[in-house]
Amino acid sequence: MTGKRIVKAREGVERTRLYPLAEAVKMVKARANAKFDETVEIAMNLGVDPKHADQMVRGVCNLPNGSGRTLKVAVFARGAKAEEAKAAGADIVGAEDLVETVNSGKIEFDRCIATPDMMGLVGRLGKVLGPRGLMPNPRVGTVTMDVKAAVAASKGGSVEFRVEKAGIVHSAVGKVSFGEDKLVQNIKAFADAVSKAKPTGAKGNYIQRIAISSTMGPGVKIELASVMSGAAQ
Repeated sequence: MTGKRIVKAREGVERTRLYPLAEAVKMVKARANAKFDETVEIAMNLGVDPKHADQMVRGVCNLPNGSGRTLKVAVFARGAKAEEAKAAGADIVGAEDLVETVNSGKIEFDRCIATPDMMGLVGRLGKVLGPRGLMPNPRVGTVTMDVKAAVAASKGGSVEFRVEKAGIVHSAVGKVSFGEDKLVQNIKAFADAVSKAKPTGAKGNYIQRIAISSTMGPGVKIELASVMSGAAQ
């Protein structure tokens, strides 16, 4: 049955054709026939080689309509900042105790925030948090004194992105249950954030290909001009 479902989902999707964004969103939604609310994902092929430091692409995007996913947020902070984090809705707040918990392999969060004064402690967790993409970083707003805003952004639908070895950026940009307009807005916002994160070492055509898909559905390639809205490519 699974094979038949995949074949049916692929019907009408021309693998070599580039579709306007609005049409691509309609196609992805129409072909999402799993028994759960599938995530809509974007993949962007970039003209960079992340092995070179000046071609690394990393950043954060506040999706205007949220991601549709509720993140569990951990905050490394003490005193008043710890209380601020709790009041803002952080799921886990701590200092040395949280370092010990994480070091023991108990990682029950999706996003990690730290105040700058905690980075001496948090730095010891690099081998644990780094490979999972959870290490706090000032470039994406997760090392900050404004923990209230950082927690709110994480809970509200901000997504971090980081280019992979092959020069591809992946991210969730919503759920199939979202309206078409909301998905279009999220996708444009994400592509714009990646465009603005263009590194100094990028040469030639920076954004080369964009495709979207649902969790269980086929990929649909998109016309760049329909996504970028005049942004630098």
